[in-house]
Amino acid sequence: MALFRSTTLLLLTLITSVATAASQVENVRIWSENDKTRVVLDLSKSTPHTIITLRGPDRLVIDLTDSRLADALRAMPSGAGAVRRIRSGVSADGKLRVVLDLSHAVRSRSFTTGPNSSYGDRLVIDLHKSGNLQTVKRASENFTKGRDIVIAIDPGHGGHDPGAIGRGKTREKDVALAIGRELARRINAEPGMKAIMVRDGDYYVDHRKRTDIARRNKADLFVSVHADAVEDRRARGASVYALSTKGASDEEAKLLAERENASVQIGGVALNDKDAVLAEVLLDLSQNAALSASLDVGNKVASELGRIGKMHRKTVQTAGFLVLKSPDMPSILVETAYISNPEEEKRLRDKKHQARIANSVLAGIRNYFYTNPPPDTRIAMEVRKSPTRQVRHVIARGDTISEIAQRYNVSATSIRAANKLSNDNIRIGQTLSIPIFAGN
Repeated sequence: MALFRSTTLLLLTLITSVATAASQVENVRIWSENDKTRVVLDLSKSTPHTIITLRGPDRLVIDLTDSRLADALRAMPSGAGAVRRIRSGVSADGKLRVVLDLSHAVRSRSFTTGPNSSYGDRLVIDLHKSGNLQTVKRASENFTKGRDIVIAIDPGHGGHDPGAIGRGKTREKDVALAIGRELARRINAEPGMKAIMVRDGDYYVDHRKRTDIARRNKADLFVSVHADAVEDRRARGASVYALSTKGASDEEAKLLAERENASVQIGGVALNDKDAVLAEVLLDLSQNAALSASLDVGNKVASELGRIGKMHRKTVQTAGFLVLKSPDMPSILVETAYISNPEEEKRLRDKKHQARIANSVLAGIRNYFYTNPPPDTRIAMEVRKSPTRQVRHVIARGDTISEIAQRYNVSATSIRAANKLSNDNIRIGQTLSIPIFAGN
């Protein structure tokens, strides 16, 4: 009898513990502006989730592990933007399922964020009209002929700021300018691309003015060129950086403050006439798209640099570099080598090695833009008209085979065949070969 009571007490304790452990969805909020929609689930605590995109009809299914709706949440909000309706239920395995019925096909990105002064844990789902997620820049007026993709090249330091100085007196500002000029020359020789030099001489440009120059020239990508230095002269290898989310928030705060005094625009949308919450959401949407693209192009550049020498870090890193803080433009910073390493310093002075670095950076940029060309560009039109090669696509959250096929104008069957897939199951981070044929 005592054993029965003990077992019963243990079971009750476990049941109580499980009930206590469940996360609650305390509120659901939604905003929309133009082709951008954000849905936020306010949670009592963070919980794992999965998102599935379904077609016919279009809908997004969000499954939250060990979760339920809070008793106070009596009804879902009305739909807005891409979302016609929000409904919920409990699946057979006990997961809370939230379904977004969509008015059209979308690309989605989701992320979780911790408590701040106004809210607790949140799951954020950003929806963009299908095909628009990677198109961070605004469209050009010259749509019929196709515009050039504009790359802003920013040689670091300059003028009174020499940057790092190697043991052999090599100055970072000189190396960065030489590599930047060579990269610009190669970009300008590339059909469908054009380079803008942020600094084309030995003078200093303020960090914020560097991105202002890029934005005025409607750059599709910002590339800052540097040469690293540390106390340990044995350190060696190249690195590629994108802006960290923490660093990005500082710029968001600055632009939100400017909203009251100027016509701030993000991706062509003015913020000065928006309320504070909507303005913050729009900044977030653009920043997340830009950061996603920055990480993508950064990894491609890092991969190419790894072909010509040692990498200090093989994948793109994130850091709060001021020069990268542009909310609506993909931006990367390339540390070409360690100028503090005597052997690497010597190579950085070599024009042939400078050319190899420039060529590797261009190869990564080319790889990214031939896979993700802005739709109004000459390269996008050439790829659609007569592509000559396969492209590689890395699966992101929310991707589906049918959506990828639509994006590259190929059939889902050909993608499955090229990758030997027996069904449409794909995983985040998986790389697919996209068979693109002439005439598509």
